Amino acid sequence: MATGIRDKVAIIGMGCTRFGERWDVGGEELMVEAFIECLEDANIDPSEIEAAWLSTCIEEINVGKSALPLSTTLRLPFIPVTRTENYCASGTEAFRGAVYAVASGAYDICLALGVEKLKDTGYGGLPNPGSNFGSLNWLWYPNMTAPGVFALLATAYAAKHHVSDQDLKRAMAQVSVKSHENGSLNPKAHLRKPVTIDQVMAAPIIAHPLGLFDCCGVSDGSACAIVTTVEKARDMGIKNPVTVKAIQLALSNGEEMGFNEWDGDHFMTTDRASTRAYKEAGITDPREEISMMELHDCFSITELVTYEDLHISERGKAWQDVLDGIYNKDGKIPAQVDGGLKCFGHPIGASGLRMLYEMYLQLLGRAGDRQIENPRYGLTHNLGGFPPQNVCSIAIVGLGEG
Repeated sequence: MATGIRDKVAIIGMGCTRFGERWDVGGEELMVEAFIECLEDANIDPSEIEAAWLSTCIEEINVGKSALPLSTTLRLPFIPVTRTENYCASGTEAFRGAVYAVASGAYDICLALGVEKLKDTGYGGLPNPGSNFGSLNWLWYPNMTAPGVFALLATAYAAKHHVSDQDLKRAMAQVSVKSHENGSLNPKAHLRKPVTIDQVMAAPIIAHPLGLFDCCGVSDGSACAIVTTVEKARDMGIKNPVTVKAIQLALSNGEEMGFNEWDGDHFMTTDRASTRAYKEAGITDPREEISMMELHDCFSITELVTYEDLHISERGKAWQDVLDGIYNKDGKIPAQVDGGLKCFGHPIGASGLRMLYEMYLQLLGRAGDRQIENPRYGLTHNLGGFPPQNVCSIAIVGLGEG
């Protein structure tokens, strides 16, 4: 009988580059930058790594279709290396591969690394419709843009829950203000300047009701993790390791496209993945038990509706919780503690592992000025694709077993 992943695997090392417009380096240098920090943190020799997973999304301007660049760049010792790609969930997908491999007993120590040179596409946002990225989506929706589609999510949410335009804009503004405040404390973030509610509300509109500060930026970056069994982590002298409590993945099956009981106001995949993740982790009341979160805030409205899909805010009430400060750094459940996609940007293959990096630092008390008090569980959430058809990945990590 399947028993899930809870407390079978420990993270013994993580690394993360500075995210931003990294014109000075290529994808290979970013991989090395993250890997060196990770390796030193794990205090192991590269020869001890038995298998690795590489996540990168846009093959045209990154490291190619195979996983070979990871093996050659890091001089891995002729071990199995697998490339993963699953839209914006790619980083968590690489982590899932490494974690499952260790939990299965096939390997003792595995590496997951994500990297993306998104600035090298030459576009201000995601690559153009002519690229292979999302080609099927573009065939179906030739006039679709990411801001446009997520703006529809915002208007659908407001219509269904009778939220005024001004109230929704103010709540979305607070989502961004909170993240910028957190990002200003993070030396690895791309954007490090706090903003005010008035600045966000007065910013140019990109796709109503989304303004400039409601959209995450474009950046380059890399992050990675080394995992092993809990028993081996203890043998290495780690008395209270960060352990994986749950990893869940949910993909749309097309139901949303039929508009069956879906009003376009939330993400069915997140609703289902979070329910399974809580069950796997043994969490019965996420609003009381989750200590902190890193959510897929590609747009402020995405983060806002995700609070509800995670069963933390009540349906139609997340905007009020946001204005009440529940998700602020000093609130009940801090979200985007490191600044989120809003301040890091979204180099697609790296984002999921970057989120886990912050949860790892927080659980070990290494987050410096961003440190929150006595965190128990940290949750990360990625959402790839677009509202009608998407991929959702959720990971939950915590300190020690139980």
